Amino acid sequence: MTDVLPDLLLNDDELAVRDKVRKFVAERVSSDLIRRMDRDEVVYPREFVAELGAENLLGLRFPNEYGGRSLSWRAEIAALEEVGVLGTSLGCAFSMPSIVGEALWRFGTEYQKQEYLVPMLRGELISAEALTEPRGGSDFFGATTRAELVGDTFTIRGQKRFVVGASGADFFIVYCNTNPDGDPHNRLSLILVEADRPGMEVGYLYQLMGTRGGGTGRVVFRDVKVPAGNLIGELNSGAEIFNTMMVPERLTSAAASLGIARAALEVAARYSNRRRAFGEPIRHFQGVSFKVADAITALDAARALTLAAGTAADAGAVTTRRLVSEAKKHATDTAWEVTNLAMQIMGGIGYTNVFPIERLVRDARLTQIWTGTNEIMSLLIQHEYYRELLGDATQARQVEADAAEADAEDERVYEDDDMWIKGW
Repeated sequence: MTDVLPDLLLNDDELAVRDKVRKFVAERVSSDLIRRMDRDEVVYPREFVAELGAENLLGLRFPNEYGGRSLSWRAEIAALEEVGVLGTSLGCAFSMPSIVGEALWRFGTEYQKQEYLVPMLRGELISAEALTEPRGGSDFFGATTRAELVGDTFTIRGQKRFVVGASGADFFIVYCNTNPDGDPHNRLSLILVEADRPGMEVGYLYQLMGTRGGGTGRVVFRDVKVPAGNLIGELNSGAEIFNTMMVPERLTSAAASLGIARAALEVAARYSNRRRAFGEPIRHFQGVSFKVADAITALDAARALTLAAGTAADAGAVTTRRLVSEAKKHATDTAWEVTNLAMQIMGGIGYTNVFPIERLVRDARLTQIWTGTNEIMSLLIQHEYYRELLGDATQARQVEADAAEADAEDERVYEDDDMWIKGW
């Protein structure tokens, strides 16, 4: 295992937690769990999350007082790369407390932090995020799930799909339309909904190509009633929360992808040193060794960019949004490229389940789609670049809304300037 780049870029505390997570992955996670999850014999890996929580390895960035370790984004990225070698399902289970925790920590009340954030970081509660709807993938601001506030109670109607932990979560954070006549950026609210609320229904569990065993499905809200105190942040402030949460969503996608790529590369490289053809190891042939060189270079570049984005996020740099989008795009594209290179090096045996390469290929494919497709990342990157270059605030005003609409199922071209500015 080669760790030259992380050893150069991480401090002692970050390396220590990285090594602790690496040991956890090696000694506490069984191959049988991974196989059973890939066979859809596990609904959700609750025991895995509980063990991480018991070791104080969840939500590393959050303050000690809430159960975190007050560490940096670089520490979390390094830790998640280690979990990422296990695949996207366990990587997502590890990162969900960081994603959901961001909303609770930054926008939640003290009561919400004590009742949900603290036990979540102990691994005692499983959380999930309900964002995507059937009508449009990345069309976040077009959400039609409604939450009507009457008195001190919200009534929620609608559905969300592709919810990791739809089956298995104890509570969801749900983006709801609470102001249907408002401007797109003042239309949504984030509401915490416990899984045992009457009217909550897991409508469908998906049969996925990869990323199995995470309870991914559709959640239906049939007049689900929750108290107004379950509102996270201010009413109709969902856009602000969403934009904040895109940092952990996309950085965790990038970090886990590094682990996927590294695992595939190491398996293929070790195999190429053992497999012989024409009397010598196949690593001696440039057709193989050059693929390894390309994979090493791409992985090191993706790791450096992801750690740089994490450093920017820690510092609150103005370039954070762009760098996080770059990291998500580049790292997930790299995972797809490297896993496929690894399969090519392995040859036919890589296409079987004798080795984990075919599973890693299946897992890597999703990373280019979830938490904002890589086409959305390209839109965000160029928008942010022009904003930084030209100082034109209007370029970034509706970036996420414009990007979401472009990727929605009813994709259409923006030609009218007024429509573009308003993000219709």
